[in-house]
Amino acid sequence: MHSYFFSFVRGQFYDKMITHFLNYISFEKKYSKHTVTAYQNDLKSFLEFSIKEYGNKKIESASYGEIRAWIVALVSSGVSNRSVNRKVSSLNSFYKYLQRIEEVSVNPLASHKALKTAKRVNVPFSENEIIEVIEMIDATTFEAARDKLLVELLYSTGMRREELITLTEDAVDLHSNTLKVLGKRNKERYIPLLSSVRKTMKNYLKLKEEQFGSTDHLLVSNKGNKLYGTLVYRIIKSYFSRVSTKVKQSPHVIRHSFATHLLNEGADLNSVKELLGHSSLAATQVYTHTSLDHLKEVYNQAHPRSDKK
Repeated sequence: MHSYFFSFVRGQFYDKMITHFLNYISFEKKYSKHTVTAYQNDLKSFLEFSIKEYGNKKIESASYGEIRAWIVALVSSGVSNRSVNRKVSSLNSFYKYLQRIEEVSVNPLASHKALKTAKRVNVPFSENEIIEVIEMIDATTFEAARDKLLVELLYSTGMRREELITLTEDAVDLHSNTLKVLGKRNKERYIPLLSSVRKTMKNYLKLKEEQFGSTDHLLVSNKGNKLYGTLVYRIIKSYFSRVSTKVKQSPHVIRHSFATHLLNEGADLNSVKELLGHSSLAATQVYTHTSLDHLKEVYNQAHPRSDKK
């Protein structure tokens, strides 16, 4: 069991309702450890503010006025509107939970409207940029072989960075040419392995075996340890900065590229949804804007009455 507690300037303070909620999203909803920690920090932030400003130690009795004052304080301290909305969303989920278990009758955030944020669009890498990166990596050493496999896995599967990090050797089935990915809320999905990725995989596993032997995790550091998020980001940045001038160069942009390129080539939205591990089509639809641009281009080139004819 996780043990949750909160430390304040005034000493130790334990909130039973928050503990129940965190255990609920951890064990029943099966949220990831990272997500649970984010909820914990958001709730702690509000509770600390409520105690300091209003002397209110019971988060379940907070009013919308207190929450609104917290929002104003966050914005005044330079926290972005997007981050503020995420924190308020955590608090809203908590109050919905309290309503469900009948600890409160009214959600103080029921009528709250999120702060306006600028629409954020990640520009995907082009197919040529990704191919250029893959071809530039001379996979004759362990490190280079790992980096090449890392890029190929992200692009050929569309998996998330955390999913990549937690891949185990057992997840790879070279006989059926599939990869088992453990997604959000411990939901498993199977993704086909391309022949080019299988070739890169076999080369990497051979070099890895020579250097470290068998390890639980598929992708490891130069010391044989499990990869971590910032290292994966640095690897992607180091290669793509050589071929691309795009502002954002990250594992998520490769995931975005994977989805966009599939849609551009005619893949249906439901199939892309399953490959990405999304629980709803709404989450997948954010990747369609680029494919719509591609569709307009094809339309303008093909339609008899197009201005480009």
